[in-house]
Amino acid sequence: MSLSYPVASDHQLARLLQIGMVLEEVVEARAHKHYETLDDAELDPELVALLEEAAEESAEHRERLEALVDELDADPVAYEEIEALVAARYESDTDFDGVLYDQLCNEETAYKFYDDLITAIEESDVQFSIEQDRLLATLRSIREEEKEGVEEVTELMEAKE
Repeated sequence: MSLSYPVASDHQLARLLQIGMVLEEVVEARAHKHYETLDDAELDPELVALLEEAAEESAEHRERLEALVDELDADPVAYEEIEALVAARYESDTDFDGVLYDQLCNEETAYKFYDDLITAIEESDVQFSIEQDRLLATLRSIREEEKEGVEEVTELMEAKE
């Protein structure tokens, strides 16, 4: 499924929103994993706060996306199908040099996904079963929070240099 074309139906929009939900789950899971793997020397309060905030924000984003999917006139796709799409397109096998680089990649990936999704919806001339202005306002809000996450990680990385 590509975001290089306008969204053509409620079903396609539901799948794309479900992809966002899985992306958020990946970010949340990786933040928890990073926290659990930090040794005592790495337990910097700023890093811990950043990881906790990323996990909480991702859970909240997932809930907001799920609420949108529930309003659409479309049958949801099995979680396993969406998870496979996300793994193939968005997950990285790259071993990043540290927690902050990985977190930056996660935040940037989510930001780019929402940016592309918003563009694909804006370019669509389909009437969705959900009010488009509210849909876009929700997605823009999430995108802005992802942008802020990128900035927070970048600032922390610069402070650690």
